[in-house]
Amino acid sequence: MIEKGRLTAMQMGMLMFPTILATAILILPAITVKYAKQDAWLSPLWACAVGFVLVYAMYKLHTLYPGKSIVEASELIIGKWLGKCFGFVVFFLYLQDTGFVIREYEEFVVGNFLQRTPAIVVTSCMVFVCAIAVRSGAEVLGRCAQVFVPLIIIFLLLILMLLIPELKFIRLLPVLGGGLGPSVRGAVPQISWFSDFMLITFFLPVLADQRKGLKHGLLSVAVVAVTMVLINMVILLLFGHLASKYTYPVMVASRYISLADFIEHTEAMVMAIWVMGVFVKICVYYYCLLLIFSQWLNFSDYRRIVYPVGFLLVPFSSWVTPNVQVMSDFFDKVGAAYYITLKIVLPLLLTVIALIRKKFASAGS
Repeated sequence: MIEKGRLTAMQMGMLMFPTILATAILILPAITVKYAKQDAWLSPLWACAVGFVLVYAMYKLHTLYPGKSIVEASELIIGKWLGKCFGFVVFFLYLQDTGFVIREYEEFVVGNFLQRTPAIVVTSCMVFVCAIAVRSGAEVLGRCAQVFVPLIIIFLLLILMLLIPELKFIRLLPVLGGGLGPSVRGAVPQISWFSDFMLITFFLPVLADQRKGLKHGLLSVAVVAVTMVLINMVILLLFGHLASKYTYPVMVASRYISLADFIEHTEAMVMAIWVMGVFVKICVYYYCLLLIFSQWLNFSDYRRIVYPVGFLLVPFSSWVTPNVQVMSDFFDKVGAAYYITLKIVLPLLLTVIALIRKKFASAGS
């Protein structure tokens, strides 16, 4: 096993919370409201089913092949060459995703706060800090999550509470006025984010308390779903159908906060929440990308390639998408089908094949 550190199951669940939400809270509410209208708050409830299924499937695969991720297990399930092909697909997928997240961080920070700072400086600094954390191993990432996730939750709840005087509950009506169709259609883009729960396959082998992995994985899915429901509901109550016109509706919502002419201009709080969350998300993507690459090529240690890969991620993030609007359009139109195929169908198919092989092996013996 390449990783020697140890995580607790709770730390794994905490790692997945910002891995899903860090970018979802920025661009996803606008896309969801575009299709689901006043039922946008229901869409995460349908999309989270994908998260539950993936967590269970990855845990089941882990019980069949203890100590191995889906990349390592694939060579035992479908053969060496098909397994190598599968590993390459997963590597390319998360290389692209890591570039997306880094580019989104660059666009958000430079566009809203550091307009006069060269984008490459902003990107390079974040990648370098993440590289230090990733090189320290999974245990350090778990401790980072333990520090940041409670702060993210507290700040996020504070912002949602401060927005209560501005909310108009009439904008939720009529509930299911168009039937289930709009809310289900609004859930399709969200599936792209819930499909990232496939990443627990890289953390399950290093858990100190293996039996609690499934429990905390499912709990993480539930907490993410509830948080997304709250965010979508507040955005909808504040803007109504106009939410679909904003690129970053949560950032715009923070500008509505004004309490006794004392608490105002809370954009900095949103920035703090987002930077903490995106730091953990980039670290998780970066770490899993290195593990995939190392397991695919049978390296004994991923740490030797941390900085070279980080050096390449900086220009790659600029190449993978020209701007955040194009990226949002990708997630809106083809992203769901792309991720459903690569992050959901392929892993589930691999799990089914593994179960069938195990059944026939047991019957034969």
